Amino acid sequence: MLLSGIHHLTVLASDPKRNAAFYTDVLGLRMVKRTVNFDAPDVYHLYYADAQGTPGTLMTVFPFPQAARGKRGSGEVSAIAWHVPASSRDYWIRRLAEKGVGFDGPATRFGQEVVTLLDPDGLKLELVFSADPPKVVTWNPSVVPAEHQLRTFHGVTFSLQNADPSLALLSTIMGARSVGTEGVRHRYALGEGTEAAMIDLIVDANLPWARQSAGSVHHIAWRVKTDEEHGAWRERLLAADVRVTEIVDRKYFHSIYFREPGGILCEIATDPPGMNVDEDWSELGSKLQLPPWYESDRKRIESVLPVLD
Repeated sequence: MLLSGIHHLTVLASDPKRNAAFYTDVLGLRMVKRTVNFDAPDVYHLYYADAQGTPGTLMTVFPFPQAARGKRGSGEVSAIAWHVPASSRDYWIRRLAEKGVGFDGPATRFGQEVVTLLDPDGLKLELVFSADPPKVVTWNPSVVPAEHQLRTFHGVTFSLQNADPSLALLSTIMGARSVGTEGVRHRYALGEGTEAAMIDLIVDANLPWARQSAGSVHHIAWRVKTDEEHGAWRERLLAADVRVTEIVDRKYFHSIYFREPGGILCEIATDPPGMNVDEDWSELGSKLQLPPWYESDRKRIESVLPVLD
């Protein structure tokens, strides 16, 4: 029983309009869902992805207007990386420069070229130029041509004071395997084939603890393809004495949550039901979608949320 790489990543932001403009108008992702934080409905929950919101391409955002920036440190996902076709390197360098987005690189890491940039809230993002990147459902109205669009997540970077407890869970329970070491990076792969996600561990005993706010990754969600697998993974974690939640219905997927020993919040999420349970594929992200228990409060919720173009 293996996890299938990354399902989604959820991050914190400040201005929702600025966030939406960056991820759609600069990076060319599609907003596939416009809903609310199910635990705090006065805040948006925005989903960006490929054309159909395929697991493995989903970045979701809680934008809290006026939120201060988070503090970098131990116990966080400190960078998010996407696969991008190697032939698109020059395109992306030109595009970022034309959009006034600062970046570093290209630099070579584990034999691949990488460009590093920051989103408007300071979240570190990486474009990893892959010779044979995974396929996605390209979004034709995107401002980025189909051949240059971002693909699935290549992986993440974990910043930790001590990697040993985290590795015990990642390798023994979750099935991550060592890929190699390059400088301060210790790379592990979780999943198989094109679905595998790279986890780069950067260890520094002197790191202060991270403080989450705008520009921070709230949690990382690992992927399973069926509800049966999902239930089995919960039992597996419980058997390993990992404190894990009950199964939570997130409308578009089912979730369990646990915190790995280094302090990073993890989720395991299912592929079904999917992004089209409340909208046709052609209309994804075009209207505010609410879970049934908030529908009676729709008028008030819509009145307090900022208007998004």
